[in-house]
Amino acid sequence: MNTLLLSADMPTIEFPGIDYLALSPLLIVIGAACVGILLEAVLPRGRRYLAQLVLTIAALVAAVVLTIVNIVDGTNNPVFSMTGPTGEPVRVDAVVMDGPGMFLMAVIGVLGIIAVLLIAERRVAAGGSFVAHAAVAADSQADADQSKLPGATEVFPLTLFSLGGMMLFCVSGDLLTMFVALEVFSLPLYLLCGLARRRRLLSQEAAMKYFLLGAFASAFFVYGVALLYGFANSVQLVDINTAVRDSGNSQVLLLAGLAMLSVGLLFKAAAVPFHVWTPDVYTGAPTPITALMAACTKVAAIGGLLRVFNVAFANSGDPSAASLVWEWRPLFTAIAIATMVIGAVMAVTQTDIKRLLAYSSIANAGYLLVGVIALGEAVGATLFYLVAYGFTVLAAFAIVTLVRDSNGEATHLSRWAGLARRSPRFAVFFTLLMLAFAGIPLTSGFSAKFAVFSSALDAGQVGLVIVGVLSSVVLAFPYLKVVVLLWLSEPVEDAPSVSLPSFFTGTAVAAGVAATIILGLAPQFMLNMVEGAGMFLAK
Repeated sequence: MNTLLLSADMPTIEFPGIDYLALSPLLIVIGAACVGILLEAVLPRGRRYLAQLVLTIAALVAAVVLTIVNIVDGTNNPVFSMTGPTGEPVRVDAVVMDGPGMFLMAVIGVLGIIAVLLIAERRVAAGGSFVAHAAVAADSQADADQSKLPGATEVFPLTLFSLGGMMLFCVSGDLLTMFVALEVFSLPLYLLCGLARRRRLLSQEAAMKYFLLGAFASAFFVYGVALLYGFANSVQLVDINTAVRDSGNSQVLLLAGLAMLSVGLLFKAAAVPFHVWTPDVYTGAPTPITALMAACTKVAAIGGLLRVFNVAFANSGDPSAASLVWEWRPLFTAIAIATMVIGAVMAVTQTDIKRLLAYSSIANAGYLLVGVIALGEAVGATLFYLVAYGFTVLAAFAIVTLVRDSNGEATHLSRWAGLARRSPRFAVFFTLLMLAFAGIPLTSGFSAKFAVFSSALDAGQVGLVIVGVLSSVVLAFPYLKVVVLLWLSEPVEDAPSVSLPSFFTGTAVAAGVAATIILGLAPQFMLNMVEGAGMFLAK
């Protein structure tokens, strides 16, 4: 038997020190997801729902609280640290807890709590929005037999895994960690999109489209990481920026890697031309999962774009050093313009409320890309936009789940005619949300657009701002059309009704409406919060 002899001359292996307090929000969410999987295996079916719901909410609340504690403590460093051969500190930027990253983690946690409330809803629709047994063939007799059974509870740990991946994605300091986070939050979403209780075939089709296109986007991301490693000999964002600064911006590996990496990031943000999955997936997925993707996934994707382009591919601060900004900014400007215009124009033609909100999400991705292109001058405004949009879109989808007829959710706009006469209270709420999406003054949508466009003007992006304002005018038409339909149209025969919300859905609606009003009337306090985040990690 061979034995391994360690010589005294051999270097000792030094493991990095870990700041567990900084990592605790991520550890709690991922750990709770693992515990949730175990609960699925050991608990009787009748006890799983309450246990999973309590575990999920408790984990997210704890993660948000600990993230706020880290923000108050002023954590602004890599959470891994070690010393080199001569005793000097060595940066290990796998996970970086800086101001914007922790702010985005807290936002994802709060929005995730609201999304979980929608996922937990079981009173509005008998059994909830999710199928009881996912493996049963759609439209079969076994599928019909399980229609009255309570929905599957494994959606809770899957949601926690997805939210944990989104949080990690926002604080990743190197591209390999970012790719792992991308897969951790994407794979559960592929499954969740195919678990709708009604319209099973449409739901499964949406899941398959999302999976196949997502796999292609992930492949582009991996190839981009490989090429950038070949250029910089590192996957850490700060090292890539140093390599760009020292070697110029004409390298083939650098430009090809940047292009491929951007494909993966823009796919998750639903930017044109990588947006084609969005309308079908938003329509086919269970509405609570659509809400989760529209709010939390958007935050994670834009957070990743902000980090990559502010840290790796922005100016270094040295006027004499090489810069890549002039290479990627014109292309991203074209993408942002196409995203805003196509999203707005296509939204005008929609007759289904979920598809309308899908194209609205695409157009809003274009407005957020304006903040990405403006770089450091617009980081705070972009974070504010993510908060405002996240609350509004969650409340909108929460109300969509309440408009129902004998076939389930009534999403066709023709069915919404005269709905204000049946439920004026929720018609008022939905009208407020539509006005916020349209960017009407005194709503959060106006404050968010004003903040992003003002920051872009300060950064010299006048053309983008003009296109953004004009596309906002076009995009206001479908929103106002819905308002007119609710209040001024005659109700159709056998019109759907607005179900009384339970505590879960009512809380989601109340939180979204309250945030829309508060951030519209008094946006400065939130702007002050995110302004303190400043730039991402210094180069």
